[in-house]
Amino acid sequence: MTSLAGIACLIWAVLLFARGRFWQVEPMLTPARPRAAVPVAVVVPARNEAEVIGASLGSLLAQDYPSFRVILVDDASTDATLAIARGFSDSRLLIRSARPRPPGWSGKLWAVAEGVEETKEELLLLTDADIVHDPSHLATLVAKAESEDLDLVSEMVELSCETFPERALIPAFVYFFQLLYPFAWVNDPLSATAAAAGGTMLIRRRALERIGGIAAIRNALIDDVALARLVKRGGRIWLGHSTLARSIRRYGSFGEIWRMIARTAFVQLRHSWILLLLTLLGMTLVWLIPPLAALFGHGLARLFGLIAWAGAAWSYWPSLKRFGLFPLWAPALPLIALFYMAATLGSALDDARGRGALWKGRTYMEQRA
Repeated sequence: MTSLAGIACLIWAVLLFARGRFWQVEPMLTPARPRAAVPVAVVVPARNEAEVIGASLGSLLAQDYPSFRVILVDDASTDATLAIARGFSDSRLLIRSARPRPPGWSGKLWAVAEGVEETKEELLLLTDADIVHDPSHLATLVAKAESEDLDLVSEMVELSCETFPERALIPAFVYFFQLLYPFAWVNDPLSATAAAAGGTMLIRRRALERIGGIAAIRNALIDDVALARLVKRGGRIWLGHSTLARSIRRYGSFGEIWRMIARTAFVQLRHSWILLLLTLLGMTLVWLIPPLAALFGHGLARLFGLIAWAGAAWSYWPSLKRFGLFPLWAPALPLIALFYMAATLGSALDDARGRGALWKGRTYMEQRA
């Protein structure tokens, strides 16, 4: 136990001091306006989004920006998504139903590709149907892209954190994403680390055409990260946190969050059982050994466990603060990590059974090369 706790303590020292300050909830964009209003096409794929599409479209059409239009692409919705969208009387809104999805495409990306085909604008904002945007959001994104000549500007939007399951698990979702993809490394052109957050991605047409269009990532379930990796190979990208956009999708149960995690967890591990085993062992060492050593160890084992556990809790506090939660959630991070570990294992078991994860009425099984 002493050796394991000591290794965990060393790992946490490396994470805290040599992993791009992943625990910081920055950078953030403040409202700004570009020097010139470059035309923008906003592409919104939607599947069974009747509960949120009205608020999302309303916020997009209320953007304080002089040159933009919105293309909503319905991805075979079976609810009132289309009817609600058609209730908007605005010449800047174009509504399309996606054609039948070809083999090898994910439903969302086919809808995005259909929307991109309708555009000629140099800048494209790819955004989800559950995102509500501040009126200054589009102008701010364009200002960032134009001032620094960026090919991709993306933001982790504010996520809903109202229900108990959300308060328990959603801040950790953002925290773990930052741990995997430290934003400072993503934004460093000399670093190979690349990532984006799918809720808000402003991309230049030239960059999209350079990588082969949406077709280049047509079968990716983690499409935002896949897109960022391709774009960064030949251009500059930027990823930050948003105070100007928020998701209004709510998760009312632990099961809903479990399915959200399981949908892509095994994909992230490239469907490798070896990587799964190594990941679970690594997570056990990083997240579970410290509290076990602190609570049940003795001497150096307890000391190392307390130091590592305290370091983990301290690193989680900025994420909790951003979501307006009490710091008492911080020591519970190992239990939260255990939930994510279980969901990751569940993702692999779902894959082994050949059924994938159910999401919006579809079973997602990524096409494999």
